[in-house]
Amino acid sequence: MAKVFQFFRESKAELKKVVWPTKEDVFSSIKVVIISTIIIAVILGAFDFGFTELFRLIMK
Repeated sequence: MAKVFQFFRESKAELKKVVWPTKEDVFSSIKVVIISTIIIAVILGAFDFGFTELFRLIMK
């Protein structure tokens, strides 16, 4: 049981050393993720549409 308490004490000590991001940093990162996700979705959608139309032309 002593090892469990030691683990939690050491974990608490390590968490005090962590440099947590600011609210602005978090929101900035969220913006980057959302924008890049939208861009990738649009690109993949365009490829899907293009390949679908190409396949339809080939099958005619």
